[in-house]
Amino acid sequence: MHALLFEKFGGPEVLHWGEQADPIPAPGQALVRMRSVGLNFADVYRRNGNYHLSGTAPWILGYEGAGVIEQSAAGDSLFPVGTRVGFADMPHANAELVAVDLDKLIPLPEDITFDTAAAILLQGLTAQYLVTDSYRVHHGDVAVVHAAAGGVGQLLVQMLKALGASVLGVASSTTKRAAVLAAGADAACGYDDLLAQTQQLSAGRGADVVYDSVGRTLGDSLAAARIGGTVVFYGMAAGDPDPVDPRLLMDRSLTLTGGDLWNVLISASIRRERAAALFAQIRSGQLQPNIAARFPLSDGAKAHAYLESREAIGKVLLTL
Repeated sequence: MHALLFEKFGGPEVLHWGEQADPIPAPGQALVRMRSVGLNFADVYRRNGNYHLSGTAPWILGYEGAGVIEQSAAGDSLFPVGTRVGFADMPHANAELVAVDLDKLIPLPEDITFDTAAAILLQGLTAQYLVTDSYRVHHGDVAVVHAAAGGVGQLLVQMLKALGASVLGVASSTTKRAAVLAAGADAACGYDDLLAQTQQLSAGRGADVVYDSVGRTLGDSLAAARIGGTVVFYGMAAGDPDPVDPRLLMDRSLTLTGGDLWNVLISASIRRERAAALFAQIRSGQLQPNIAARFPLSDGAKAHAYLESREAIGKVLLTL
């Protein structure tokens, strides 16, 4: 098979299209021929050497994608050869063939394309748990979403609106704020206007919930929340947050909670049920992934450069 490989850490130029031996599925794994792969900043961080990589070079990036079962797992009848599938958390997805654990496979309905699955699974499942598990959104809530033009952010805005919330999306540029409004947010602002715009949208009360994936903005997120409000911290795109004095939480009866998708997807049945709920929202028109660009997997270096340019608004896909 061919795969997108790299032998040393560095910029996009370290990536190259090369031949590798076909993966040999372990017991409980099926072999998937890939059709579409989602590109994420975690792939950039691993390529740079910021995130841990197991094994030895050459390495293969990628954790989410969609394709067709090439070889079934021994004794399995749920995923026969030819079944259309997706997955959100299996390594080495930047290849023509990937060995995937059976419990991580998600069957794709006929009306969900490979590109849609690759664009929605990881970030959509993340947005989903943020509005159901980290904080259960109610009709009429005021929600603030940091990095609202990002992959998770745009889906989060759409889910919040579907649940009846009023949404303020925070983004760093005029172009990104336009994308936030196009995703359905009631208002959009830059980081300097966060507190004033929250007060305006909430009629001076403050936000019921603030979703913070930036990290360095955590202090502003706590300030934007109403008395008794909730801040959901789920990422550190701009670096670690400053320490939080627990007396602040006590004085304003605030809840500060964290979230991680892998603490939610604890079984194959839960994974598939949640994915089915995502697909239903797409089918109903409540949720629409924004695909910023598609690159052939063989041109993965160009895709990485585009993602790192911060010009991409939406999901970048690698196709085969």
